[in-house]
This record gives sequence, C-alpha cells and structure tokens, in this order.
Amino acid sequence: MKNVLYTALAIAFCLGLGKLVNHFIAGLPASLYGMIFYCLLLQLGWLSPNKVAHANQWIIKHMGICFIPAAVGVINHYELIKHHGFTIVISIVFTTFILLTFVGMVAERYLATSNDKSIEGSN
Repeated sequence: MKNVLYTALAIAFCLGLGKLVNHFIAGLPASLYGMIFYCLLLQLGWLSPNKVAHANQWIIKHMGICFIPAAVGVINHYELIKHHGFTIVISIVFTTFILLTFVGMVAERYLATSNDKSIEGSN
C-alpha cells in the first residue's frame, strides 16, 4: 500500500508539473509533459524504480479500461469516420511505421554506444 501511495503521488506530481508547463508553453498535451517528467525523474534516480514498478505493472495490466472513453468518442464521430475512414487508417499505419522505425534506430544507436562503453570499461 505504501508503494501504491508513493506511485500515485509521483504520478500526480509529474502530471501537475505537466499541466504547469502546458499552461506556459502549450505545444504538447499536459499528460505528455507529465510522462516526460515521470521518465526524467526515474532516469535521474529521484524516483525509485523499485517502489513504482509493482503499481505501474498493475496500471498497465488494466489499461484497457482507460480506453473505453476513446471507443465512445469513435462512436460519437461515426459520420467523420464513415467518410474519411480509409484516410485515417492509412495515416495511422504510416505514422506508426515512421515512429517505430525512428525508435528502433535510436535504440540501436543507444545500445551500440552503451555496448562500446561497457567493452572499453572491461579492458
């Protein structure tokens, strides 16, 4: 229970920071800024990954419940999807391909750099 409260407060804090940044900068949604802060705090070690792991896994496991409002939104815009559905699907497939390609290339570069550093450190 203690770690769940820690995780909830960490997420709420990061979302609050995201809303603050969104208020002044805009550009991206506040929740995306919040996720960036959450990842940044985890990477910097200011949040304990061990404390948030269990609660985060539970949240991810039950994430499908969060997408029900999105399905309702699709139903509310049925006419738009009926007229432009093919274009929307093509856009989704194309942008997903571009995003996955970009993430793969960045991951390869990062892993190659970290492997080079670990090889140099062992010598």
